[in-house]
Amino acid sequence: MKPKISDFGMARMFGGDQNQFNTNRVVGTFGYMSPEYAMEGIFSVKSDVYGFGVLILEIITGKRAVSFHCHEDSLNIAGYAWRQWNEDNAAELIDPVIRASCSVRQVLRCIHIALLCVQDHADERPDIPTVILMLSNDSSSLPNPRPPTLMLRGREIESSKSSEKDRSHSIGTVTMTQLHGR
Repeated sequence: MKPKISDFGMARMFGGDQNQFNTNRVVGTFGYMSPEYAMEGIFSVKSDVYGFGVLILEIITGKRAVSFHCHEDSLNIAGYAWRQWNEDNAAELIDPVIRASCSVRQVLRCIHIALLCVQDHADERPDIPTVILMLSNDSSSLPNPRPPTLMLRGREIESSKSSEKDRSHSIGTVTMTQLHGR
């Protein structure tokens, strides 16, 4: 894996009393950006947490988030990991290269923590001190992660927050611009 992430630490853009930042220019590595930042330009201290969760999933699976896709469902790495977790197949996410040299129980806990870090809504993600506590204390219980609700590659994964009678649909667009020198 070639480390090329420069997005971490963007939370340092804040002033001492700020907890959220809004920008008109979204910069970052697609796949590591939190949904609220990628779609609305809203950046908070929880945006770095989202990228950290993606990074944990990459390390465990041995797959890159920016090029990952699940062939049968067109899911991103977070959506695929949640589905495997929900179907009690999370151990299948572990890269065979590391499986023999690790504690499966500890890796499953890391997957659980990563899924908490990649929650769609920033207020549902843990903050970094809580992530550190969860990683260093393997006896504490963890909340259950919620399913992702983002529309990715043309398919929607429904959240447990929506009910059958109260369901709305929306289609958002994201424009990615790549600048080239003359």
